[in-house]
Formats: sequence, C-alpha cells, structure tokens
Amino acid sequence: MHLWGIELEGSARCLEHCTEWLDEAERQRATRLIREQDRQHYVLAHGGLRAVLSRYLEVSPDEVSLGRTEAGKPFVARDVRGHSAITFNLSHAHNRALIAVSKAQEVGVDLELVRSNVEVVKLSARYFAPSEHTVITQATESQRAMIFFRYWVVKEAVLKAQGIGLRGLSDCEVVLGQHELNRDVQVRLGSQFTAPLRVRLLSCGEGWEAAVAVQDFDVVRQGS
Repeated sequence: MHLWGIELEGSARCLEHCTEWLDEAERQRATRLIREQDRQHYVLAHGGLRAVLSRYLEVSPDEVSLGRTEAGKPFVARDVRGHSAITFNLSHAHNRALIAVSKAQEVGVDLELVRSNVEVVKLSARYFAPSEHTVITQATESQRAMIFFRYWVVKEAVLKAQGIGLRGLSDCEVVLGQHELNRDVQVRLGSQFTAPLRVRLLSCGEGWEAAVAVQDFDVVRQGS
C-alpha cells in the first residue's frame, strides 16, 4: 500500500489542469462550494487524486474514470480497473490531502487538523463508544481535542475502508494505548463490519491527525 501527501496549493495553470481532469459531477460540486478557497482545495485534491492514479493505470489524468458504489465510495471504473486492479481512498482537510492506494483490498484513510473550537465532549457523548467518551472527559483540557481527533481519524478510516457511513461511528470502538505513531491501533468492530481491519496512525506533522485502515499491511510507502 502506498500513501501520498499533497499540499493543496498551486498556480492558476495547475488549477486549470485539475479542473479539466474532473468529471461533470465533481465540477458541479466544486461550483456549489461558497468559499473560493474551499473550491480551489477541492479541485486540487480531486485533480491530484487523478494525477496519482494515472501513474498506476498508465494513462493520462483526464483518462482516469471513477465511479461510486451505492454507499458513495469512489472506485476506479471497470474499463480502466481491468488494466490494474487498484483501490484507493482520498481525504482532504484545509490545505492538505492524503491518498492511499492499494491492490486487491479495500482501503480507507482520514486526515484532520486538530481544532480547539470543536465541542469534543458533546460530540463524543453522542457519537462515540462510552469508553472513548470517558477517556476524553478524563483528559486535560489541552489534550481533549487531540484525543478526539485521533479517535475520529481512526473511525473514519475504518468506515471508509468498509464503505459504511457515519452510522457506524459508535459500532467501531478504538483502544488507544501508549503506542507510537505508525503502529497498529486496536479496534473492536461491531456487527456492521463484514471483514477484519488493521489500522495505523500516521505522522503528518504537529497539529494533524491521520490514520489508514486496510485488511493487510504489507509494505507501506509514503510519498509526496
């Protein structure tokens, strides 16, 4: 499995190219975003995704054809996928994006900027498992946001790998130990999940939390 990090900044020409690579649905979604910066980040993230996938598929970025499952998870369209059976997942937040690419197995990835203005105690009480909520409430004020977003990226990575929506948040219980980043995280999965998954936290710099979930880790390579 390969991981790609992208800085969502580019020239007007780069933005133009990325826009040309998107499909009509993506262009429409971009135009519906209110803030210009959000539009640019969306275009650069999804254009960057096609640039990455084109390397594996040996086609130009504008030839990368994507579809979506009934649950909304994107995949490489069949006519291209037959050339190289790859799976992928994209997450972008603020001015950064993270892409995971794998072979013959589903993968999920999530990236979040730690924000102190989020009501983490209220949100964890509503969406998290009781054990996770307890850890957050017992943490110091300065640590709560970091712990919340660490739980969040692990859960999101798992949900995206399985193609399950946010309804599965409380059915995925995360156990955070005193492990270092880039090591496996213990996750207890409920009945909504059809296959076992392994999850790792990723080091993406101070103030960021990220995780990747996949059935089997072989060689994980990070690029940019």
